[in-house]
Amino acid sequence: MKTYFSQLLVIVALALLASVASAQPFVFKDMQGHAQRLQDYRGKWVLVNFWATWCPPCREEIPDLVSLHDAHKKTDLVVIGVALESTEKSVKEFVAKQHVSYPLVIGDYDLADQIGDVQVLPTSYLFNPQGELVSYQEGKVTRESVEFYIKSKK
Repeated sequence: MKTYFSQLLVIVALALLASVASAQPFVFKDMQGHAQRLQDYRGKWVLVNFWATWCPPCREEIPDLVSLHDAHKKTDLVVIGVALESTEKSVKEFVAKQHVSYPLVIGDYDLADQIGDVQVLPTSYLFNPQGELVSYQEGKVTRESVEFYIKSKK
């Protein structure tokens, strides 16, 4: 029985790894009308953050995401925010107040499905410089946690 359980865990782990590794490339249109394509960021880490203007944890993580993006955008990482369940007006107002510097997309759950299942907000997906989905997190992320993860993979 113990061997069967161990084998089952290995199979589940491999299935999860395969689903992460086989992620589809995404194409989003940001609020300025520019296409945001995963392939355009080859050579950089890409953090796609799904959030909403009404979501307290989402709002709390935005300053860290702005700091992360601003510190790395010219070298090795970009952040792309995808606002779900938010109106264009509420996103524009929020962006103006928070000085969000990274590309923002107003989307829906069909758009999110290009990357993966979004069950809670915020949810973040991280792609490596080769364009492979390597991690995701439900709940808040911090600049420190993302930088630590990337440093551990170098």
